[in-house]
Amino acid sequence: PTRLSTWGNPGMGSGGMGDVLAGVIGGLLAQHFPIMDAACVGVTLHGMAADRAAELDGERGTLAMDLMPHLRRLANLIY
Repeated sequence: PTRLSTWGNPGMGSGGMGDVLAGVIGGLLAQHFPIMDAACVGVTLHGMAADRAAELDGERGTLAMDLMPHLRRLANLIY
């Protein structure tokens, strides 16, 4: 099945963003999320964190590490 995320922005086109996404999905898999759920939740968390980072500092110049505080807060909401 095809899934489409409505979260995220062009600022995510920078080095390390894919590594962050892979880490989020891997972390969810390590917590025994089913594969499709881990992928969907991971993409959503990643995009939402990027959108929150962009709201604070703008899209230009976004770094992968800028997502970390937002990812932590968002990930803790799913429990």
